[in-house]
Amino acid sequence: MIVKVLDLEKDKVRLIIQGEGHTFMNALVEELLSDPDVDVAKYMIEFQFSDPELLVTTKGKKNPLPVIKKACKRISGHCNELIKDLKKQ
Repeated sequence: MIVKVLDLEKDKVRLIIQGEGHTFMNALVEELLSDPDVDVAKYMIEFQFSDPELLVTTKGKKNPLPVIKKACKRISGHCNELIKDLKKQ
């Protein structure tokens, strides 16, 4: 996964996440919005085969990059739990 930072401020970031589609982006936005430090999390895919652009703003001038990393780790943890549960079946 290649990530390009388009705009970075103290409490706002715009990123291009190459090669991802609606599936990952919906999961990421949902996870980001569950964080009380996140004010806005949304993405846009301009054309059918273009890479998504993610916008995240945080409350209280919190750096959005670590918030995004933590959200990705939580998604990964959810997937690991599901795999472990499926192996039990």
